Amino acid sequence: MTFLTEFRFRMPDAPRQTLPHHTAQVFVADDLYVAIGVNSGDGLDLPDSVVAGDIYKLDPVGQALRLVLIPARPGQLPAIAEGSSLGRPGDPIRTAARYTFMSSEGDRVELLLLDVAGSLCALPLSPISSRDDYTLLQIDTDPQEVTLADLICVSFARGTTITLATGAQMPIERLAPGDRILTRDHGAQPLRLLGRATLRAQGAFAPVVIPAGTLGNTGDLIVSQHHRMFLYQRQRCTGLATSELLVQARHLVDDETVYLRDGGMVDWFSLIFDRHEIIYAEGIPAESLMVNDATVSRLPAQIAADVKTRFPGLAQVQHFGTEAGRHFLQEIGPDALYQPSRRQKLQGKAGR
Repeated sequence: MTFLTEFRFRMPDAPRQTLPHHTAQVFVADDLYVAIGVNSGDGLDLPDSVVAGDIYKLDPVGQALRLVLIPARPGQLPAIAEGSSLGRPGDPIRTAARYTFMSSEGDRVELLLLDVAGSLCALPLSPISSRDDYTLLQIDTDPQEVTLADLICVSFARGTTITLATGAQMPIERLAPGDRILTRDHGAQPLRLLGRATLRAQGAFAPVVIPAGTLGNTGDLIVSQHHRMFLYQRQRCTGLATSELLVQARHLVDDETVYLRDGGMVDWFSLIFDRHEIIYAEGIPAESLMVNDATVSRLPAQIAADVKTRFPGLAQVQHFGTEAGRHFLQEIGPDALYQPSRRQKLQGKAGR
């Protein structure tokens, strides 16, 4: 998912804009059905009809639908906006439940069940695939208020230092569109868009903490769970097409070295360039945010046309590299990922 709550965009004499609408991708609830379990064959339903332990699959012919939302005003519910694939503009949107699943790889996936104009829809807070199985673990019948700002593919926490083209280090919150950032493959590149949001650090939005030195990072690196780190293996591992790995931060969590930090609030920042780039955060390579239709649909009309020109096709090509899942990382072990000096320090502490 690629959603931003606020953009700063450099245009001649253009004031800073606040985005009025938010875009999400949802599935009809019946597209997520029970493959094995008590309710075999039934689609995802309200809390009094589902059973923990049932195994769900996403129908491969199910199509993601575009849901454009008007943020809720005090005392009101969010509503459907023009451009949605379902409902009518002005129809209210209610959150019926929050479900927690476990994928076949052991990853936790949270999902909101929405009542959209009388129809039930599933809004994944983590990416889901028709090739995976999802076991229902937890049913929350009274989910905490989920603001539309939470529907965001965030990247780096406040304070993360980003390497500029000059080699200087700059806290991410001090960056501005037009600043030239060092990229791994294309040298100095101007920052085009800067997104930011403040979220409660809970569930799918709890940040991943990669302590200083773990991957060679100079300071603690705090990123969102689905943000991908770029890892280069000098010796290509069996089963990988390349020595360049893209690893979601959540797959690094082992609760010993890398961990989730629940609680409090986090200021998040996302960076967009003309291409999907590998930049340097706390001195180590990590990805920028990719541009897609959801990003552009959220922009004010007066600058959307310019963004379409800057980002042809509205679908940046993912940086070259092999996506490494949790199972593969478990097979090769932490020694293949973490810096030796860091591992030795950790082992030394454990032996005391």
